[in-house]
Amino acid sequence: MTMNNGLTRRQFVQAAGAAASLSIVPRNVLGGEGIAPPSETLGAALIGCGGRSGGTYNDMITRLRAVGIEVKLLARCDVKFADRADNKETYTDYRRVLERRDVDFVAIATHPGWHALISIAAMEAGKDVMCEKPMTRFIAEGRAVVEAEKRYNRVFQLCTFGRFGASRDPGRRQIHKMMASGLLKKCPVVHIKKGGLKVREWSGRVVYQPAKAPPSLDWDMYCGPAPLRPYQPHRVGGTHRGYWDYEGGGLADMGQHHFDPVQWTYAKDHTSPVEIEAYAPPAHPEACGMWGWVELKYEDGCTFVFESAEWGEPYERAKPRELSINDLDEQARRQLAEMPDPDPLLEFGEAVKQRKKSGGHAEAAHRSSTLLHLANIAIRMGRKIRYDPVKEEIVGDEEANRLVRQPMRAPWRV
Repeated sequence: MTMNNGLTRRQFVQAAGAAASLSIVPRNVLGGEGIAPPSETLGAALIGCGGRSGGTYNDMITRLRAVGIEVKLLARCDVKFADRADNKETYTDYRRVLERRDVDFVAIATHPGWHALISIAAMEAGKDVMCEKPMTRFIAEGRAVVEAEKRYNRVFQLCTFGRFGASRDPGRRQIHKMMASGLLKKCPVVHIKKGGLKVREWSGRVVYQPAKAPPSLDWDMYCGPAPLRPYQPHRVGGTHRGYWDYEGGGLADMGQHHFDPVQWTYAKDHTSPVEIEAYAPPAHPEACGMWGWVELKYEDGCTFVFESAEWGEPYERAKPRELSINDLDEQARRQLAEMPDPDPLLEFGEAVKQRKKSGGHAEAAHRSSTLLHLANIAIRMGRKIRYDPVKEEIVGDEEANRLVRQPMRAPWRV
């Protein structure tokens, strides 16, 4: 469909990211009350076609269709298509997909070791991105995704949506406003998530026999930036979550779902905990295993706790505590009442249409994935760590700090 200004809808979506100012896009391009939106069908690709792929792709197109953007799946890419890839509709190498000018949106559902690299490459290629959780495999990758989102002016959304419900809840909105106001100097909050983290289910095998990879699988590409270890079926599929090479166990698999909305509620989208302590047995260098709890404390005292409920003694260091308006003095309550309410969070489709950041933008997603990585670093180190949320590095512990920015197998790098 050609618009009144001569642009097709695809040309608009591809060009909008490069625009110096996104606030002057004509209403007839965006649609709106009394103005019919453009109806050209745009192209999408799914990269990673395993168990979560259908959900990830459907999450993306559902949110696009909600604002009148029709999408057609043009390409599917997975390393398990090695024996049938035609490089027309079916691919094994995501780079060939991103070369296509008719692909406007990319849904990413690979193992997390690929999330950052593909997200960055997709945004560089002018695509908007819906990425499966957890956002990254280690902390420094997340910062690289944030910088790519800024540099290429694309829309990025992590495939967790609990924060949108939190932002619509009056009680959660009030807490967010209190925390964002700066009126509360010390935060008494202790939020404990007990169970539901699939710790035993997503533990890796510490002893296994190598096997021969099936001809349908490009094992080298599957490993990608991770070490090229001997093939073993347990490292592929859902059980990949049990290995540090690709993910971070059940904590990384489920933690972002549980803590992303809590992070928004307590206005922590732009910072990270400063002190992290874990209760866990010694960790295996390759296989994720059991742990009891991890306590993550912010500079203001706000504390988040993961409790596995699957190993060791229960967490008893602190009791759950939510924030109350009574935690502010009378003068602060009056000041709070005069402040504006938080802006609504934009869903992926709304963000694409308005060319603004989505509610699950890269910085917020990076900070919530950092919670998972810091927890796992404390588990792997077996000691308390301190973290600088501005420099994004662990303080005074070089061994632990090496897990913040992990090496990648050549030629891959962020």
